[in-house]
Amino acid sequence: MPEFILRKIVTFIEDIHHDGGPPPAQPRRRAAVVAIVKNPFAGRFAAELQSAMENLKPLGLMMTDRLIEAMGGIEGIDSYGKASLVGEGGELEHTALWHVPGGYAMRARLGEAKAIVPSCMKVGGVGTRIDIPLGHINAAYVRSHFDGMEVGVPDGPKADELLLALAMARGPRIHHRMGGLAAEDVKGEDGLR
Repeated sequence: MPEFILRKIVTFIEDIHHDGGPPPAQPRRRAAVVAIVKNPFAGRFAAELQSAMENLKPLGLMMTDRLIEAMGGIEGIDSYGKASLVGEGGELEHTALWHVPGGYAMRARLGEAKAIVPSCMKVGGVGTRIDIPLGHINAAYVRSHFDGMEVGVPDGPKADELLLALAMARGPRIHHRMGGLAAEDVKGEDGLR
């Protein structure tokens, strides 16, 4: 079984107090948790990768728990997303190892989340930053919750590492006004509407 040895975890918290126009009634919180782990597939081609996702599930759950704590609790969390970045000794397909463990963990902890967990993946060197896309947890068509959070770690990912990221937010973009399905009108039946 391949090992994803954890080197570090970093937590990011943003409280957005203003974004032009009148101040919002309360700040909007976005938070992300990033883990830097050893990439056991770096520097070689492995035909079979999929089974290794199972090894990342405990990390996904631990990161989700930290993320919910950074958000100040589960109440009101209505956006989520994930991202992964592989160092140049790996290949883009290694970032796909995070799809199930990252998404599974947030769905397990948030309960009735129906929408697909938005995702971004790329290859990059030390200090590369990545945008974590955010979307509503129950309906992909809620435009007010389309957003992103940029994260990065100055000393990672090294060539033989992966950067794995999860993000959550509470509430829509400040002063959203692009129409579409309103969060209060979500039926939550199919993950779209």
